[in-house]
Amino acid sequence: MKFPTLLILAAALALGGCVTNSQSPLGVSPSLVSPAVAARYAAIDTEKFPIDGVDPGDLNPAYVRQVVDYTGSEPPGTVVVEPRNRFLYLVTERGKALRYGVGVGKAGLAFTGTAEVGRKAEWPNWAPTAKMIAREPARYGKLAGGMSGGVDNPLGPRALYLYRNGKDTMFRIHGTTEPGTIGEAVSSGCIRMLNQDVLDLYERVPTGARVVVK
Repeated sequence: MKFPTLLILAAALALGGCVTNSQSPLGVSPSLVSPAVAARYAAIDTEKFPIDGVDPGDLNPAYVRQVVDYTGSEPPGTVVVEPRNRFLYLVTERGKALRYGVGVGKAGLAFTGTAEVGRKAEWPNWAPTAKMIAREPARYGKLAGGMSGGVDNPLGPRALYLYRNGKDTMFRIHGTTEPGTIGEAVSSGCIRMLNQDVLDLYERVPTGARVVVK
């Protein structure tokens, strides 16, 4: 990854980050983001499986992808996760970062410290843990054998698997089938992102990248 390129891409994203105050017809949720921002979350039909768009009225301006000031000490290329604030940052250059909104499961709240992206997967397979099955057997018991990647897979279209000292931490950054949970504490899972955002992050972050979970 060339960090000057990251900065250029980030600056381009910032141009579309204004809030709109336009009125919406009766019965339609008002959009609080600009058309340029909403366009980032449109449906995608060029993937192995189709990805639904996010209704602009459901996009919280605080949790859409945007460039922000960053005062941390981490070098460019570092992924920084703040589970309790529901944000994930990709540090760029010159005191800036690309910030994404996230939803946080119990595993996400439990994991802290540093790790690295040990591997990445497109349309990953998924299986519930034994604890998830024990907690909600009616929901997860039938999935004990695992689920192939696809539109119903809770990991979404991409997953980044975090390793520490060469071992899988079982902590993942991934997409979601429930876009309404972004910005929330959710019952299961690690760090979930809007599918359009995890696609973006996946392309920017290489295997081996450092991850800091606050």
